[in-house]
Amino acid sequence: MTSSTYRGRIAPSPTGLLHLGHAATFWTAYQRALDANGVLVFRDEDLDPHRSRPEFAVAMIEDLQWLGIRWQEGPLRQSDRREAYLSAWRTLVERGFVYPCTCSRRELARSAQAPHEEDDEPLYPGFCRMRQLDAVPASPIGFNWRFRVPDREAIVFEDGAVGRRSYLAGADFGDFLVWRRDDVPAYQLAVVVDDAAMRITEVVRGADLLKSTARQLLLYRALDLRPPAWYHCPLLTDERGQRLAKRHDALSLRALRERGMTPEEVRSLFVDAPSRSATLEH
Repeated sequence: MTSSTYRGRIAPSPTGLLHLGHAATFWTAYQRALDANGVLVFRDEDLDPHRSRPEFAVAMIEDLQWLGIRWQEGPLRQSDRREAYLSAWRTLVERGFVYPCTCSRRELARSAQAPHEEDDEPLYPGFCRMRQLDAVPASPIGFNWRFRVPDREAIVFEDGAVGRRSYLAGADFGDFLVWRRDDVPAYQLAVVVDDAAMRITEVVRGADLLKSTARQLLLYRALDLRPPAWYHCPLLTDERGQRLAKRHDALSLRALRERGMTPEEVRSLFVDAPSRSATLEH
């Protein structure tokens, strides 16, 4: 990619305070855009109506600016882009890539086919997979809409940080959600639609989303969209080796600021840190 075409993004969710792990990933995204003399887009991924809070949206902007990250476009809010997601959903329905699922959480829990990674979507057992539609519904409300993955197809991609990766559809991941029954677009669909619309040329994010890349590549193909390049950063962990999450309040940027740390001191905790381990005393 040339410096004149590079477009990166940072995409925090206002569901809690940003922690050191977020800071490390967003700093990498910022530096890669800066090194390419490109554009960095700020996207507020506020789709979850139950967990998104205005005060967290304000805090994440303030904390990232305090850290030293600068962006050229945004913040752009996902909650303002419902029509774009609906248009993509209709296209997927018309082309036969998705189907409505009526399975309850209890049914899925009873029939879980395999252990799955933390925060990863479990393999769907396929109860509703053969359901066919006579016409495109007026709206997706009332169903979990799932993408019908091509069984046994290897989804292969090159990642700028970790190299070549391959995931087997139907084995490493199953039919995944693109729209939730509570009428909220799922993460996989929303980020594909947004990254394409915002002309993102490289997605920089945490390594916990590597498998999501395989799902998203199927969506790019189904929607006739050009996928970006990928760069998945190693995850920052706590002193017990567990990856940082928003429950680590003591390692939030806001808490570190309140303890009197400077942006330079905070950046030193993850910049060029080979272990990617945060060992601050709580």
